[in-house]
Amino acid sequence: MATSSHFPSSCPSMTIIFSFFVLFLFLDNAAGETRHYTFNIDYQNVTRLCHTRTILSVNRQFPGPRLVAREGDRVIVKVVNHVANNVSIHWHGIRQLTSGWADGPSYVTQCPIQTNQSYVYNFTITGQRGTLLWHAHISWLRATIYGPIIILPRRNESYPFEKPHKEVTILFGEWFNTDPEAIISQALQTGAGPNVSDAYTINGLPGLLYNCSSKDTYKLKVKPGKTYLLRLINAALNDELFFSIANHTMTVVEGDAIYTKPFETDKLLITPGQTTNVLLKTKPEFPNASFLMAAGPYFTGRGTFDNSTTVGILEYEHPPYHESSKNLTLLKPILPPINATGVVANFTGKFRSLANSKFPANVPKNVDKKFFFTVGLGTSPCPKNTTCQGPNNSSKFAASVNNVSFTLPSVAILQAYYNGQSNGVYTTDFPTQPLIPFNYTGTAPNNTNVINGTRTVVLPFNTSVELVLQGTSILGAESHPLHLHGYNFFIVGQGFGNFDPNKDPAKFNLVDPMERNTFGVPAGGWVAIRFFADNPGVWFMHCHLDVHTAWGLRMAWIVLDGPGPNQKLQPPPSDLPQC
Repeated sequence: MATSSHFPSSCPSMTIIFSFFVLFLFLDNAAGETRHYTFNIDYQNVTRLCHTRTILSVNRQFPGPRLVAREGDRVIVKVVNHVANNVSIHWHGIRQLTSGWADGPSYVTQCPIQTNQSYVYNFTITGQRGTLLWHAHISWLRATIYGPIIILPRRNESYPFEKPHKEVTILFGEWFNTDPEAIISQALQTGAGPNVSDAYTINGLPGLLYNCSSKDTYKLKVKPGKTYLLRLINAALNDELFFSIANHTMTVVEGDAIYTKPFETDKLLITPGQTTNVLLKTKPEFPNASFLMAAGPYFTGRGTFDNSTTVGILEYEHPPYHESSKNLTLLKPILPPINATGVVANFTGKFRSLANSKFPANVPKNVDKKFFFTVGLGTSPCPKNTTCQGPNNSSKFAASVNNVSFTLPSVAILQAYYNGQSNGVYTTDFPTQPLIPFNYTGTAPNNTNVINGTRTVVLPFNTSVELVLQGTSILGAESHPLHLHGYNFFIVGQGFGNFDPNKDPAKFNLVDPMERNTFGVPAGGWVAIRFFADNPGVWFMHCHLDVHTAWGLRMAWIVLDGPGPNQKLQPPPSDLPQC
């Protein structure tokens, strides 16, 4: 006897429709959503340390709004400038594959957005998930124009670590009682080191160790026995920071939106431009105490710096039977000494990529082009018949890469490159090694003057690059957090003293090196990085201490188009700002 089907006769077409629906969901998930944001650059009155100041901010929020997306999403941000300053926004750490017009550094990939003008930043987040940041990228405007970028994994994908009870974003910043634009303008005019900040901040708040700030203290309320994901972001202008939470350890799981092999620490270092995700496991029972979270500076240079500490409070939710938490002990963490270079090297050396099948470390094993760049301070002679306030009264402070102090042009380099009009804008003769070798970390040479120019390096598409960044001791050995736009790079080696090309490469880690977009060249030492030049466009590389950037510690790479359709720089958008 034939068995009858329990399905209606339309079953095949229903199956096809269902299959299409599943395929559509899959494709939709793969393609991602489009997320729209509007950033209004506006004036805002803010009071900190009993000083009220008019700052520039986004959507009158300080710090600025969160930009949240998923891996694979397209992000469209309309930036409208309502202030007198020219402005541009950089999406720090976003790869910007073929979309260099949206990268944001003024006079590098775009002219800045002028008063009452707008520009739409349009980019897709490809192969990235984690914590990054956005900030202004002209002069010192990022002192107050900054905020977090949170890239969630694709739908139905999880973290490679335990799911946290809650996620919390912690932004470190710097507060100035006076206008930072006036500070850097005066410093560049006199040749002196600029005045330092008046406070560090956690989520815009200085914390109770500062004058007048007991109410301006960030509080993080937690439950016992839970795991929290803290997304730490250093948006400070000029300072690397140590961070610690009293009586708690943290597990580092990500740096610069790259997952790491987890490791525990009770203190960490985070440079401007870096992000670090940590898991915080709270104590199993109510601890009868509150705990300070503290951040303070790491500094080895000769100049002045803001030697203060910002704190927030980690507060446990007390159980119902417990009386008020007003009389709880407040425990303080101990931060490392200010110049604890050994602590920094030990900490940064612990970072390792996951380097597994899902999250591989595609580090270049063979190198097409090798570069050796010195990074450090220097001098510029005073204009004739004037005195300056630099290292002596006849010179100004400067900074350079391979002794070239980079001059920003008056038009955007990317536009000039795209239009084939480099003449008078930039040259392609950036030195691949120091023009005059010297004992980089030993006694400084007698002549410390830099040369000025808008020099770039041209790389054919997909060149495998090895770059050794060598710190110098000119005017003091200090750490320089170098940021490369448009790329992540692998940190294959680091060390102190002068790099030895005969011995040091044998110790390079080509198995699971950490991948980052910003990394500190050690004070009195070197770092070796590798990357594939697989993203066409013009890409800025600079120290993320803005005082050094302003002094010229910056340069640009020009990466040529590749042969494939997805290996070419997209045409410029129609609303690209004009200079």
